[in-house]
Order: sequence, then C-alpha cells, then structure tokens
Amino acid sequence: MRRCAGRFARRRTHARAGKMVHGLIAGLDDKNCWTLAEHLGDRSPDGLQYLLSRAKWDHDGVRDDVRDFVAEHLGAPDAVLVVDETGDLKKGRHTVGVQRQYTGTAGRIENAQVSVHLTYATAEGHALIDRELYLPKSWTDDRGRCRAQDVPEGRAFATKPALAGRMIVAAAAHVPAKWAAGDEVYGADPVLRRQLADHGLGYVLGVACSHRVTTADGTARVDELAQRLPSTAWRSASAGEGAKGRRLYRWARIPIDPGEEAGAAGSGVHAVLIRRHPRTKELAYFRCYSPTSVSLAAFVRVAGLRWRIEESFQAAKGQVGLDQHQVRTWTSWYRWHTLVMLGYAFLAVAAVISRRRAPSTPTLIRLSINEIRKLFTTLIDNARSGRSVAHLLHCSWWRRHHQARARICHYKRRGHTPGTAARIGDI
Repeated sequence: MRRCAGRFARRRTHARAGKMVHGLIAGLDDKNCWTLAEHLGDRSPDGLQYLLSRAKWDHDGVRDDVRDFVAEHLGAPDAVLVVDETGDLKKGRHTVGVQRQYTGTAGRIENAQVSVHLTYATAEGHALIDRELYLPKSWTDDRGRCRAQDVPEGRAFATKPALAGRMIVAAAAHVPAKWAAGDEVYGADPVLRRQLADHGLGYVLGVACSHRVTTADGTARVDELAQRLPSTAWRSASAGEGAKGRRLYRWARIPIDPGEEAGAAGSGVHAVLIRRHPRTKELAYFRCYSPTSVSLAAFVRVAGLRWRIEESFQAAKGQVGLDQHQVRTWTSWYRWHTLVMLGYAFLAVAAVISRRRAPSTPTLIRLSINEIRKLFTTLIDNARSGRSVAHLLHCSWWRRHHQARARICHYKRRGHTPGTAARIGDI
C-alpha cells in the first residue's frame, strides 16, 4: 500500500483503501461493501462505497503500481502475457455493461457483465495485472444510458480482441515479456495477431478447427492438416506441471505462410501447433509466431502457460472476491477490480517468495495462494489479540502433508510417480 500512496488525494482515503484490501484478503464467504464494513468494524458501508464511487484517487495509477510490483518480483525475460475474459451473472439491466450475452462462466447466453483480464505468467508464478470492462453496442449506442452509469464520454465500442491488444501492448512497454497467449476468441482476430507481431511479441493463440491457413501445399483447414500428418510428425512433450503432475501431450508443428498478415514480422516463424491428448485423442489447435527461430518445446511451454489465467480467475474469485462486487457504475467497477488485483498480487508474490526461501520437500505440497491467505489473515488477527499461532502453523503443515500424500497415492494407483515426488515409504 505504501507503493501506491501517491495515487490518493488524501491520507484518509489511502488508509481506507488499505483496510478494504485487508478485508478482501480475509476469509469471508461473501465480499461486498456491507460484509467488508462489518468485518472491518465500520458502522456502515458508506465509507467503502464512497471510496469506490466518489473519492479522489487514480485507480489506473494503482493498476500500474500493481503491474510494476508483480514484474519486480516475478519478472522474467521469457514471461507470457495471457489474456482471457470472464463473466459475472447479473439481474436487471442497469449495471454497467450488462446484457444477455455468452459467458464462459455459465457456458451459455445469460444476463451478464463480461470483462477482459491480463495475467503476467512465468515459471514461478502468475498474477493479474490489468482489466477492461467489455461494453456491448447496446451500451455504446445509448449515450444517456452510459452517462447514467458514469461511462466516460466518447467511449466507443471495442471488441474483446481490441481490448486485449491495448492491454498487452501497454504492459509489454513496462514489463519484461516475450510472448502473448489467448484462446480462440483472440486467435481468430488477424488485427490482434499482426499488432502483437509488429510489437515484437511472439504468440500462441488458440484457433478453431475450421481456421484456415496457407501452407506450401495450399490453403486448408487446420483439422484437415492434422489428418494428413504422419505418425513421425508427433512429439511427446509436457505442457507444464498440473495439480497431478506433468501434463503430457503429443504435439506437432506445421509451418505456414502468414501472407499479408506478416507486416513488419514477415521474417519471423509462423506455424500451426496441434495438441493431441494421449488417451482421448482430442485435438486442439494454436496459431503461433516467433520473431526468431524457436523449438517446438518453446511453443509448447507458452501453450501450457495459457492456463495460468484460468488459475488466476479461480484464485481471485475464491480468495479475494473478484466476482462478488455489488457495484453498478463504471468508476466503481474499475476501482473494485483494481483493489482486488492488488490483494491478489500480494498473495501471489508472497507465495513465490515463500517458495524461494523455504527448501522444497517431497512430503509437503508447495505453499499455495489459498494457504498463504489463511496464514496471513489468521496470523495477523492472532497477533492483534495475543493468541498463540502454534496451532495454526501445525494445521497448515498437516494440510500440506496430507495433500502431498494423496497426490503420491494417486500416482501409485496409476503405476508411476511424479518426477519430484518421494516414494510412499518416505512419508
């Protein structure tokens, strides 16, 4: 909070923001201005509501401070900027950005508010560093409706890939990063692909099976190209560590001609990457680019890190209330999400620092964001009340020990053990 003190017009506003972040990190079942005020000891939610709506502070500046904080602790030259959208189900029509639209949260068309987020991902950890609210045309075409919910004048309609491009380019100018990643929504947009390449970023973007590309043999759908591949074209590689160990798939890479899309990046490597599940044989397709020649393993690593944003959404919603806001206006939405990003970044960085300092042991799982939140909030509360923390620390050790044992038992039943795990007899 000291890093962003200059973004607040008054010291009291800065202190209230710090209290709110503490409340967001707390283990509350529901997190909104009412429940946070009760937890923090306020007589009413008026102070927190004022902080989100009318208090003078620069939420975009705080966003920049969060981004710099994450890059300072997690920064790596081969980092991946991962973009994706998430939706919050809503009732009524007055909350900014709400309309009936598809959201992956529900898996269908619902009355929802959709936003695009950016995660900074490295081998050590990941955290959200930017956010943009998606405004459908039903909103941007109705200026009176926009004014009623505090939407800035002149805010024009922008597609999700356009919002993603703005965030990625802005972040790449301030943090070390080599790659961008996203799903089919973003891989299907040629403007975004060219924008990333023109800014010197490689990318691994998902595409649909019907996506058409041009190879030396002509133009074809990517699923047709997969059917033509000989068995020798497939290589086994890990997409990274998952909850149950290495995620092994079969991969193939096919060079393609970028055509007019090449732009300033015409000299780079353009390819289609195909992933095949070893058991179900299900295929997934990615459009890839690198400014320099890279191996198949480099593209595979980026494809594996794309899932970090799903983990970010899950953790941010479950631990700091990303989707639990009860705000209606543009400014309040951005301020809530900015403070949520701040709290989540603190937990993510604390988890990484703890892993660096503590020697790894096969009998305990790594400290997760969830465990860090429990330890931090309970230790702080115990310290204030003078209670002993020995019981809490023992319970934390027991949870990590139990989960490590369950993981190894899972692999024993499957006939193999993960590379970093100990034998069952060692526990």
